[in-house]
Amino acid sequence: MTSRTAAATARATVYGYPRQGRNRELKKAVEGYWKGRVDADTLRATAAELRRSNWQELAGAGLTEVPTGDFSFYDHVLDTSVMLGAIPERHRAAVDADRLDGYFAMARGTQDVAPLEMTKWFDTNYHYLVPELGPSTVFTADSTRQVAELEEALALGLTARPVLVGPVTYLLLSKPAPGVAADFDPLTLLDRLLPVYAEVLADLRAAGAGWVQLDEPALVQDRSPAELNAAERAYRDLGALTDRPQLLVASYFDRLGEALPVLAKAPVEGLALDFTGAGALNLDALAAVGGLPGKRLVAGVVNGRNIWINDLEKSLATLGTLLGLADRVDVAASCSLLHVPLDAGLERDIDPQVLRWLAFAKQKTAEIVTLAKGLALGTDTIAAELAANRADLASRAHSALTHDPAVRDRAAAVSEGDARRSQSYAERAVAQRAHLGLPRLPTTTIGSFPQTGELRTARADLRAGRIDTAGYEERIRSEIREVVSFQEKTGIDVLVHGEPERNDMVQYFAEQLSGYLATRHGWVQSYGTRYVRPPVLAGDISRPEPMTVRWTSYAQSLSDRPVKGMLTGPVTMLAWSFVRDDQPLADTARQVALALRDEVDDLEAQGTSVIQVDEPALRETLPLRAADHPAYLAWATQAFRLSTSGVRPDTQIHTHMCYAEFGDIVQAIDDLDADVISLEAARSHMQVARELAAHGYPREAGPGVYDIHSPRVPSAKEAAALLRKGLEAIPAERLWVNPDCGLKTRGWPETRASLENLVAAARTVRAELGSSAS
Repeated sequence: MTSRTAAATARATVYGYPRQGRNRELKKAVEGYWKGRVDADTLRATAAELRRSNWQELAGAGLTEVPTGDFSFYDHVLDTSVMLGAIPERHRAAVDADRLDGYFAMARGTQDVAPLEMTKWFDTNYHYLVPELGPSTVFTADSTRQVAELEEALALGLTARPVLVGPVTYLLLSKPAPGVAADFDPLTLLDRLLPVYAEVLADLRAAGAGWVQLDEPALVQDRSPAELNAAERAYRDLGALTDRPQLLVASYFDRLGEALPVLAKAPVEGLALDFTGAGALNLDALAAVGGLPGKRLVAGVVNGRNIWINDLEKSLATLGTLLGLADRVDVAASCSLLHVPLDAGLERDIDPQVLRWLAFAKQKTAEIVTLAKGLALGTDTIAAELAANRADLASRAHSALTHDPAVRDRAAAVSEGDARRSQSYAERAVAQRAHLGLPRLPTTTIGSFPQTGELRTARADLRAGRIDTAGYEERIRSEIREVVSFQEKTGIDVLVHGEPERNDMVQYFAEQLSGYLATRHGWVQSYGTRYVRPPVLAGDISRPEPMTVRWTSYAQSLSDRPVKGMLTGPVTMLAWSFVRDDQPLADTARQVALALRDEVDDLEAQGTSVIQVDEPALRETLPLRAADHPAYLAWATQAFRLSTSGVRPDTQIHTHMCYAEFGDIVQAIDDLDADVISLEAARSHMQVARELAAHGYPREAGPGVYDIHSPRVPSAKEAAALLRKGLEAIPAERLWVNPDCGLKTRGWPETRASLENLVAAARTVRAELGSSAS
């Protein structure tokens, strides 16, 4: 096929779309089901209507092929485990008794059965449920849901393409099941798994699928020869099947690297590649392997992870180059649009000119359609769109919002010494122990306490003018009094104020920093029914006035025990925002760090002796390729230290991280030079404690003993057992006792019971250690 013919046949498509609905209908329906207010039939009907609405919106926008199978009640990786029959033994009875309740039990756990472990989906802020596999795992195909959703779309008269997690990525994301040797490699199950995929593919073909997309994002990471060989075998075998649809193997989030020639030679009909960010390197790599003669290329030229408008002319140039490298070139986003909000057109509080810089899922879909039209019919057919796009890009480039000389001058003057504490950790530890007077195994929480309905109502009443600021602030003070009183009565050693005034750990600060924009409808899924509204980091960052000092000081006035100041660190402020893409991330991080440094200094000046600067996103933002790690970790750890290094030696700096694999960044954790770190560890059975010990981590640490992402209440016995496991790796004088994460999403009854058990566990283990502390 000539490049002209390839252009004429260009289609527009996406790999996935936001699941939640315009008004987060899915969240409300699922949580209603959990609480018994919504029955299973109503929940399923709500889901079907959301799928129908999404497909019709995409088709109406001009997509010629819509995805199916991207929708999920909780998580698409969990859906894959169900499709493959990979149900953990402890959950099998529940799944057999009621498939929907059993599904949610795997995600959330029950009082008696622990859920699957949850961790970050590559370098995004989406969380998936980790499959548990072992030598005895038996895979069985169950394509019921995948076939049903395909049939729903076909019944609407649409061309539909089922999207599945590919077999290699599924195994590479899995972990050994409990009781299985830690060195078990799930990839050894590939030959057992492929016939099950073959059965699912045959079912989808019989249901009317012309194409099926198999997502293999794990192949953009550094892969061993054995792993690349597994990918070659997987797609050799699947490609050789006779009873199957055409196969589109998709990768995203980075360049394919060594896996590109493997997939290019595979007997499949198409590849989908990311051509944004680091994925832009796929262009030269594709040319180097001779392109994809006789195959379909789906070109991800619209960034599916940020919310900035596309440079249409630049993307058209990329697409033009690709025309000579494949039999057919289609246009798509770089990845599923799950990672961006639904519709920028819903925003009413953002300046109209600035709003023109933003593209959410609906706007990105329109960009994809425009690019496909321009590619197929010529740029004259999209001349008006190109002119408007040029004007909007120029407006952003020359805006005063994106250039503040005072901020830039201060950042340029930072020296390496500004990012170093005045004394070593060993010296600081002596001063802090004398100043704080804490017992062995000190107890604390991560920061937030339950955000009750009353708090959310008070916040809504303030926005609506039903109460004034004084009334709202009295409600906040009342909540802080309750939180502090509960912690004192329970026996927690280092208190928090509970963060009742905060809507979100990033948005709260973003709303008080110059250079950030807030949205009203910019919801994206973090996990399950947890949705967040990432703020938009649009310009240069500064702090006009203190952000947290008043509420922290008020909480401290209520107790003689230390109350932690609670801040969100610079890397997380970037990672959990839609961050500007017009300057290096390191420059933006330095601006945020300086704003936070001012806040840290003000907290200390007002008498706060323990200050926690959370960096849960440090690991998730780690580039997917090892060659890119050093540069990222250098600026990320420096930004944290810049935020925290202006304090006295006896002021204790904490940090917190959760729900990621930490083994490969232990040195970076060490380089943060925080006095205390708390980490998620309950679901992974203290794995991170062992990783810290193996590294020789010299500071204090609190591996979590309470999994806050499950409604179950851990017993004191269970928490004590985890604490003893932690002591096998970390000595008692450096071990803290805390939950995995903040308690914002939990209810008060389970929070009270769980923290009471946590304190009881600490007292039990202290007694076993022969400590006189109580």
